[in-house]
Amino acid sequence: MAMINWWDVLPDSERQQWSLDPFVAVGPLRFGVSPDEVSMALSGITTESQRHTLHQPALDAVSMVVEGSYPKFGLKLYYREERLAAVVVDALHGPQVVADDMPLVGRVPSTLEQWMIDRAEGREPHGELTYLDAGVPGSEALGVVIDVQRAGDHLLTRPVFVPLEAMDDLSHWLPREAWSLC
Repeated sequence: MAMINWWDVLPDSERQQWSLDPFVAVGPLRFGVSPDEVSMALSGITTESQRHTLHQPALDAVSMVVEGSYPKFGLKLYYREERLAAVVVDALHGPQVVADDMPLVGRVPSTLEQWMIDRAEGREPHGELTYLDAGVPGSEALGVVIDVQRAGDHLLTRPVFVPLEAMDDLSHWLPREAWSLC
């Protein structure tokens, strides 16, 4: 029997290839759809069933959020008021999401950050590159925060995709667990 190595990173050639439509969709998943619609969209892609966990807010500023997950496929989904509000892609084995010909999943964080800096140059100075706590970069134009995930002794990019309405207050849009290292 083969031993499972929890730190193995799936090569891009073995990942689902998805494209980003900023603030609208990540691959087949459209922001604002119900958990059932997400399950239907993924039914032809994975045999795994969506698991749900309720995140009760500790503070009044954070709304109640339901987490849907496909751990083997490499997705965490967050729902607010029963509508898809965020897509988090696992760095080790989630689908590869491409924006402007750049793969965003499972990359060296500094390389992706430099791409975001270069992309922001020549664009309007406000509304492109932003930094969250601990220096985590995000793109206000793409609706993505480039979080990180541990892969053995390295960190790789674990993007968090959100709809436009989340950009005004990301720290309160998702529960704290959405931003933690895996």
